[in-house]
Amino acid sequence: MIFGMPIVQVLLFGFALSTEIKNTKIAVFDQDKTQESAQLLEKINQNLYFDIAENIRSDKEFEQVFKTGEKKVILNIPRGFSKNINNAEKTDIQLIVDGIDINLANQITNFLENIATDFYTKKQLQTTNQMVIKPEIRMLYNPQLKGAPNFVPGVMAMILLIVCVMMTAISIVKEKETGTMEILLVSPMKPAFIIISKAVPYLFLSLLILVSILILSVTLLELPIHGSLFLLFAVSFVYITVSLLLGILISIFTQTQQQAMLISLLGMMLPTLLLSGFMFPIENMPIPLQVISNIIPAKWYYLMIKNIMIKGTGLFIIWKELLVLLGMMGVLFVVAIKKFKIRLE
Repeated sequence: MIFGMPIVQVLLFGFALSTEIKNTKIAVFDQDKTQESAQLLEKINQNLYFDIAENIRSDKEFEQVFKTGEKKVILNIPRGFSKNINNAEKTDIQLIVDGIDINLANQITNFLENIATDFYTKKQLQTTNQMVIKPEIRMLYNPQLKGAPNFVPGVMAMILLIVCVMMTAISIVKEKETGTMEILLVSPMKPAFIIISKAVPYLFLSLLILVSILILSVTLLELPIHGSLFLLFAVSFVYITVSLLLGILISIFTQTQQQAMLISLLGMMLPTLLLSGFMFPIENMPIPLQVISNIIPAKWYYLMIKNIMIKGTGLFIIWKELLVLLGMMGVLFVVAIKKFKIRLE
């Protein structure tokens, strides 16, 4: 389970949960039916993002198109489309988009607008000799607009946190349930050594999980690592240690393995998904949630891993985030030692 869950999650987030739009089915209402409108439709259909699946005969069919949920957008080309293009006049087309999924709707709209604008600009260059300013757009770090560069660092932060916390959360509480805690308490070991001894085996397991995630990312998701591997593992070591200490704290304060598991999954998964910047931009959240996100270790790790893996930056860029995680590690270690009970109640 420890090694299977990260592999499954990486594959799911890398392939099944991708935000890329591919082969989006659209319907077309071509009222112009000219060579220019046909060329525009051909340009759209040849694009990998869209697939013209239906031709509408009248505007009365608009609402019916969206009922099945298969088509996400209707492209309405009005009469006079060809005439306006040839006369270099203002040319309008209408996009009617299924707005239930607002993020997908915005993506579809932006892509279609870019295709239409490019088509119109090239037509004007063919018919006139006027100087036209055309911006050249380059997508740095992710030119193909793949979802992997965003998902892989986020999945790494989520998996390592949940797995590490869950594994260590049941370690000490299991000793309480099985009655072997008394043996540990009467031993000459200090609380600090007991905590370290519980965390070290899971530390090595977590590093193996990290290696497996990186191998899957590079081989299956085709996401190269541009930065230093040593720095990546050093940052991950600190993050894993913070996660293990969180699990130790949960284990100290709970009495049963069920309680520890429940707190680990619900208490760690939801904040990591919602407040780490992985699924939703933190800048768009209300100010109180932005402040709360600063105590989420996954947020800082996610920022560092994105910079190392995708941008190839070094320590001089991520040192602030690393200091935050080191501070969390120190505080959690001190609290764990102070709260570790040397007597059973």
